[in-house]
Amino acid sequence: MNLFFLILLILIFSFKFAYAKDIVVLTVNGVINPPHAEYVTKGIKKAHEINAEAVIIQLDTPGGLDTSMRSIVKEIMNSQLPVVVYVSPKGARAASAGAFITLAAHIAAMSPGTNIGAAHPVAIGEKMDKKMAEKITNDAVAYIKSIAKERGRNISWAEQAVRKSISSTESEALKLGVIDLIAEDLDSLIKQINGKKVKTVKGEITLNTKAAKINRVDMNFREKFLNFISDPNIAYILLMIGIYGIIFELSNPGAIFPGVIGAISLILAFYSLQTLPINYAAAGLILLGVILFILELKFPSHGLLTLGGIICFALGSLMLFDTANPLFKLSLSVIIPVTIVTALFFGVLLRLAYKAHKRKPVTGVEELIGLKGVAKTDINSQNGMVMVHGELWQAISDEEIKKDEEVVVEEVIGLTLKVRKLS
Repeated sequence: MNLFFLILLILIFSFKFAYAKDIVVLTVNGVINPPHAEYVTKGIKKAHEINAEAVIIQLDTPGGLDTSMRSIVKEIMNSQLPVVVYVSPKGARAASAGAFITLAAHIAAMSPGTNIGAAHPVAIGEKMDKKMAEKITNDAVAYIKSIAKERGRNISWAEQAVRKSISSTESEALKLGVIDLIAEDLDSLIKQINGKKVKTVKGEITLNTKAAKINRVDMNFREKFLNFISDPNIAYILLMIGIYGIIFELSNPGAIFPGVIGAISLILAFYSLQTLPINYAAAGLILLGVILFILELKFPSHGLLTLGGIICFALGSLMLFDTANPLFKLSLSVIIPVTIVTALFFGVLLRLAYKAHKRKPVTGVEELIGLKGVAKTDINSQNGMVMVHGELWQAISDEEIKKDEEVVVEEVIGLTLKVRKLS
């Protein structure tokens, strides 16, 4: 009998763990952008495919693009599985777009030492007048209020987070009904959400996370790479490399490698720049700076054109992204080195390539052009002889040249030199 109960107990535990579901954990760290939106969307879809118990999004963001944020919010709001947004680790924040995403979660949690809020919209494109700014703010307010109402969170706080950019610590957020719980770490969070009931589009679900396994889903290489190049500083550097490569290829045809690298860098830069607020006047200044550098190669101005190019290039770089949002500003620690490298590139490397391209050939018949010689016979348009470079050549000329007159080689026609008088 004891053996029977032992076997039954083993079967019960085996059955329990055999059917334990996964908890899919996604990590969003940084600016909310298209790669992050794609990553979260794919992660939630994967959780549905494996019939996971829940999805946990570990969030630490200063904000980001409105379109990407709305894409993530829409995916969370329409998820059939419970989605938990966990602002973590300590020191993390869910600012701006992050506040919308946290409020949209079925369960919102925060680590100690974190904060949420400051969700006032900031323009990243053309300047907004007062009326347009008011329209965009009202739209954001309506959106965050609808999210808070759907999830039963503090609607008044949500509105003030947008209108007045208020921000709250984790304890204040819990007290105000902005979040559902505070968890020290991921294990603590999983224990606390066990048994909680949440309402999804599928209906009411009771979470059973006691025996659930953590299944971390990281960004794949493609998503990591696109996220990396979406940084304004990286986009700027790629743009400069593209310009360097193309100009070097044009000034030194046949090099191939610089042209290929330049073309690839430009394409990657254009991908990044499609989501960034380009100031076309600033782009024009950068282009003018490059033109001044090139002019210095052909028309030496003792550094004046180079100085003008550096000023135009630096000012254009500072103004390139037309926004008050610090997330999309270029860093001076990037602008200054790139400006110096650009000046050196045009001042040294391209100058050497240009001189090499213009240098007179030193081998073959081409080296004879421009050399001086002496007529050994009278020379006319039909025949004559000339001594050039210690060698006796047949020669012709469009003018009459007397014997012993000095001449200069103008052209090489087969084995005959076309010459003119030195004067």
